[in-house]
Amino acid sequence: MPERWDCLIVGAGPAGLSAALYMARYHRTVLVLHDGKARALRIPQTHNVPGFPDGIAGPALIERMTRHACEYGAVVMQAEVARAERDGDGFVLAASDDTSWRGDSLILATGLCLNEIPLPHGAHERAIRANVLRYCPVCDAHEHGGQRIAVIGCDRSGAAEALFLRQYTRDLTLIPMRMADLTRSEREEMAEAGIRVVDRPVSRFDPRDEEFHIYVEGHSEPLVFDVVYPALGCRQRTELAVMLGLPVAEDGSTDARAPMGTPVPGLYCAGDIVEGLDQISVAIGHGAIAATRAHNWLREQRGHTLQDS
Repeated sequence: MPERWDCLIVGAGPAGLSAALYMARYHRTVLVLHDGKARALRIPQTHNVPGFPDGIAGPALIERMTRHACEYGAVVMQAEVARAERDGDGFVLAASDDTSWRGDSLILATGLCLNEIPLPHGAHERAIRANVLRYCPVCDAHEHGGQRIAVIGCDRSGAAEALFLRQYTRDLTLIPMRMADLTRSEREEMAEAGIRVVDRPVSRFDPRDEEFHIYVEGHSEPLVFDVVYPALGCRQRTELAVMLGLPVAEDGSTDARAPMGTPVPGLYCAGDIVEGLDQISVAIGHGAIAATRAHNWLREQRGHTLQDS
């Protein structure tokens, strides 16, 4: 393996693997480092990835994208990157055991972590696979048309998610995780849209194979739904970006222009850490843009050509 790569990529979700494919096809040496926690790996089936009208499972998509990038020469390695710093005019990444990798350019596609409802991990993942627990209405709401839907999180974010889902079903309930934090105007908006608001907090979640039971304080009988959408926010995994001095927004995301370049020369961001729509198709586009920008930046900085390689 090279002692120094043309491009290092952190993250092997749709954004990172798209970037790796483009970089490899630009005849660049490219190393993808990932911790095996790409959010796409948890998708049991998605129907909004262009070209897959019958749907595709997240792990199958990631396997295809990994194989595609590797066929053109990208190297994909599982490793948890703990540190990032500038290395002269390039970058150095290091794992917690001090294994390190050096590169002339860097694409961060580290994704995000969802704020999840409190369930044991096994029960949580079974509920996702059973299609009774979902986290992305933009991705999945079409498949839940006419069903009994609950949104968890009685605040502005929860209210917005409930209103989005209202176009898919008339049976919609907004439930607080701990307390209902809606303004009067938001409550009026919920009422006008026909969205039921529960004022008692959740005491217990009980997912089943084909439905989801939610117990609220003061009631012995559960509320029963076909699918539950938590609207509890997320955390962008931008720790490495911050280590490199890249500014992030109040919500933790990088600038919407980050796939095209950042204030840190040679650094690009792609996918869910970028402000915007967190979708597979967007992430793939980000990866293509970031890789092309990084490739052109390398040409400008070092004049790399096939003959020089």
